[in-house]
Amino acid sequence: MDDLNLASDFPQATREQWLERVEGVLKGADFRKKLVARTHDGIEIQPLYPKAEGSAPVAREQAGRWRVSQRIDHPEPAKANELALLDLEGGADCLNLILAGAPSARGFGVGVDNVEDLDRTLSGVMLDLIALKIETAPFMGRLVAEKVSALVKRRGLDPASLAIDFGLDPLGDIARTGQIVLPWTELSQRVANTVSTLQDQGFKGPMLRIDARAFHEAGAGEAQELAAALAVGVAYLRTLEAHGHSLESARDLLSFLLVADAGEFLSVAKLRAMRRLWARIEQACGLEPKPIRLHAETAWRMTTRRDPWVNMLRTTVAAFSAGIGGADGITVLPFTAALGLPDAFARRIARNTQLILLDESNLARVADPAAGAGGFEALTDALCEKAWALFQEIEREGGILESLKGDKLQARIAAVRAQREKAAATRKEPITGTSEFPNIGEAEVSVLFAAPNELSSPLWGGDGGGGVSDSLSGSGANTPTPTPPHKGEGKLTIAPLPSIRTAEPFERLRDRADAHFAKTGTRPRIFLANLGPIAAFTARSTFAKNFFEAGGIEAITNDGFSDQGKLRQAYLDSKAKLCCICSTDEIYENHAVETTETLRSSGSTLVYLAGRQGNHEDAWKGAGITTFIFAGCDTLKVLSQALDEACA
Repeated sequence: MDDLNLASDFPQATREQWLERVEGVLKGADFRKKLVARTHDGIEIQPLYPKAEGSAPVAREQAGRWRVSQRIDHPEPAKANELALLDLEGGADCLNLILAGAPSARGFGVGVDNVEDLDRTLSGVMLDLIALKIETAPFMGRLVAEKVSALVKRRGLDPASLAIDFGLDPLGDIARTGQIVLPWTELSQRVANTVSTLQDQGFKGPMLRIDARAFHEAGAGEAQELAAALAVGVAYLRTLEAHGHSLESARDLLSFLLVADAGEFLSVAKLRAMRRLWARIEQACGLEPKPIRLHAETAWRMTTRRDPWVNMLRTTVAAFSAGIGGADGITVLPFTAALGLPDAFARRIARNTQLILLDESNLARVADPAAGAGGFEALTDALCEKAWALFQEIEREGGILESLKGDKLQARIAAVRAQREKAAATRKEPITGTSEFPNIGEAEVSVLFAAPNELSSPLWGGDGGGGVSDSLSGSGANTPTPTPPHKGEGKLTIAPLPSIRTAEPFERLRDRADAHFAKTGTRPRIFLANLGPIAAFTARSTFAKNFFEAGGIEAITNDGFSDQGKLRQAYLDSKAKLCCICSTDEIYENHAVETTETLRSSGSTLVYLAGRQGNHEDAWKGAGITTFIFAGCDTLKVLSQALDEACA
């Protein structure tokens, strides 16, 4: 049978023809407003891109499979070891050793007080066959490096044969904590000495990690994250060069860690842009570019406590994007990470998410799948241009440390964070399962120990019996962050970068509603006053139900009313303080006022209407309608006020 080549039978469509069809659909509406989106960095995202001509694929250090990395963060070394061995047997080939006090430990982390604890944690782990990434408490990297070195010596291993990323990141520590524990000249000298000591012992590195998570978790845009990473990387090159390392050797001591989230196109473009941008740095240093060591982790910022099963979808998209974008290794946060210490099931799902992408979807079989794709290439180019300009701005301010000390970088990130918060509050950027399509009757999700800030939650809890401190004898999860050495009385403080999850404001509302339920045995309620036939009110009734249940307020619905007496009785039977009128604009014109008067006279303290007020605002508010809810309104503000009344 001959191969069919249908494409040759049709003429190639042009962009002009496409635009002509689009204009017919838009019917005079502004093309840019309707179809052109913008990132929080101000980069345009077009609805259609032509094929990219002459693009070159990005290069990785080793083509093929990326490393499947798993977090080791149980506070007890023996239990951490058990989980690590399960991960390795299940297909992981890289371990992220998260130590107590590390920012990414989220209140947990392995308690390693000495080499024996480290040995127990890594018992049975063949360090010469896997990669090991280390994450420590702020400013504790040198002390941990000494323990790792001692363990390697104890086991008689050749340091040069090991793939250990020591993860020293003093600038990241400063950005996260807001503490400058020593003058930079002294701190950088200590870092350089640690690097030299490790090199003398035979370790190849990387030693220093450019970790962009601090900036991402603070709300930075993609270009801001890249610019900050460049600025940190350049600062480390300068530090190493100033202390006797050639630039050629210094760059080989660096690794990079970027965040991948559920925004597929931007995550792919961001990872690709990082490689291009650093190659430009190397060229500016007079070096022939080499592929960087680039690790990716799924975003803490996008994880949710409510309906956490949706986190599986988010992390799948993020891991896919990181793989397509050319990451050398990927860490998937377990879907229950925001709730507490993940159990074996959540860890297995995190691990298998990557294994399915690798072994069933075969994503690693193409070196750079995004090469030549118009959308990806255009976004990569745009990110490179924007990030380079932002990087130059940081450099003009004196470099990353001076920018942080002057609160300049923090202020720019805060401005973008405010945009994100507004987009979340108005549900312009909806959070599935939290701000959209919530389930107020969701069941508990199992974790080994509840997150420290969730221990008093009436809904979420662990299955570990007593509290974390009881079960762990006070070590690990409740252990304070270790005190940085050599703090001295002359330390400076700056504005620290916050670590924020986007869903937190909605989760706080749900917590308030749950607390009310725990105290009274009933949830805050709102009665949906559906008017007319089902076809008339269904759309807005469904909208209102999702709207209020995003704040934990149970929506009492019905089949609609045309009789005000029956409406009154149904409202009284619901025992709700609040009500929301739901129907069409036409029915509102004729019945909104009398319905409001009926509900007000029946005892409703707040009356909402699903829809915009249009020309009826004065009349409807005069009748007693309190608030209008619609797509784009400040959902958080409305729900907070509703809870104030419903829980009073």
